[in-house]
Amino acid sequence: MSDMPISECQCCGTCCKKGGPSFHHEDRRLIEQGSIPLKHLYTIRKGELARDNVRNRLLPVDSDIIKIRGRNASWTCVFLDEQTCRCTIYEDRPIECRVLRCWDTKDIERVYAKDRLTREDLLSDIPGLWELIEEHAIRCDYEKIGQFAVLLDGNGRETALEGMRVAFAYDASLRSLSVREGQITSDMTDFLFGRPLTETIRMFGLKVAESQDRFILSKI
Repeated sequence: MSDMPISECQCCGTCCKKGGPSFHHEDRRLIEQGSIPLKHLYTIRKGELARDNVRNRLLPVDSDIIKIRGRNASWTCVFLDEQTCRCTIYEDRPIECRVLRCWDTKDIERVYAKDRLTREDLLSDIPGLWELIEEHAIRCDYEKIGQFAVLLDGNGRETALEGMRVAFAYDASLRSLSVREGQITSDMTDFLFGRPLTETIRMFGLKVAESQDRFILSKI
């Protein structure tokens, strides 16, 4: 095997298996023209823990990050053809994919945290829907939920449990109502409202089980 340094893409698919790219303003047209459908996207909301691939650690994000979904509960980008290790949207791939070179990361580091696209950029002019998203952001705010998590071990336990229960119920009912009453499919809700609280609550060391319309909270 040659010890020569890599200087071009080997088409191994490794980068595509470590999570889909984030979107930037330059990528807006890809979503608006339908090259990348909303059903293949999800939103990491403000305050949610996410891996910073440049700093290589988990950090709370300070605004929306819109990303491409993984396939079948894995991190592998849905647009990777795993048999050929080829991108199925190569001509319409986002900027992070276009500038990424595994042998020289300076370009991806330059664009990584700049000019990120948000839900507001895409949806703020849609009456009714944007108001729902804003209300959800307030009622399911991660800073507030984090405060509840701290109170679980103190005198405020009952207040915290009730606050979390209300947030879980609102999050679940809004997703269900949006699909039932709106022109929204279930695979779009993770883009519109971020991932369900019952999943993201794990970043606080907690997990939730649902039983007979009740949310049962426990530590991981």
